[in-house]
Amino acid sequence: MRMVRWLACVITIALAGCAEVQPAGSIGSEAPALAARSLDGDSLRLADFRGQVVLLNVWATWCIPCRREMPELQALHTEFGDRGLRVVGISVDEQSADEAVRNFTSDLGITYTILRDPSEAVSFAFAIPGVPATFLIDRDGRIVWRQFGPFDRENPGLRAALEQSLAS
Repeated sequence: MRMVRWLACVITIALAGCAEVQPAGSIGSEAPALAARSLDGDSLRLADFRGQVVLLNVWATWCIPCRREMPELQALHTEFGDRGLRVVGISVDEQSADEAVRNFTSDLGITYTILRDPSEAVSFAFAIPGVPATFLIDRDGRIVWRQFGPFDRENPGLRAALEQSLAS
């Protein structure tokens, strides 16, 4: 009987501890550590943006939905940039695609931060099933909204999360 109670306590404690663990990239979890380089070759870490609200978008030049949503990201950058939103795009195109990424963003008039991650470390860190994928990260580094696949900048959930994150 004593052994059964002890085992029940161990299982209860283990399950309680597991309930607090959140998968990478899930809402409410801390944004994973991540470093990538800019098109200029500068290395930036996601932690460098701590204190800012970050809309992180993972994309590739060959991705048709990515092409369609980049003007949406640019519009959010324009609309909320003065209020503290930092839009960051991370291209997962292959290593040799820097020029293609430059041309792609230039053709679309993109002015927000573009980083390169040909090793797709971001995909593993955030458990992304494919591109595009977008995450809203609050000033404390917590994920407050996410979308796998294309998004709409008028999405009520995104708008509410943006307003709440920018107000704090």
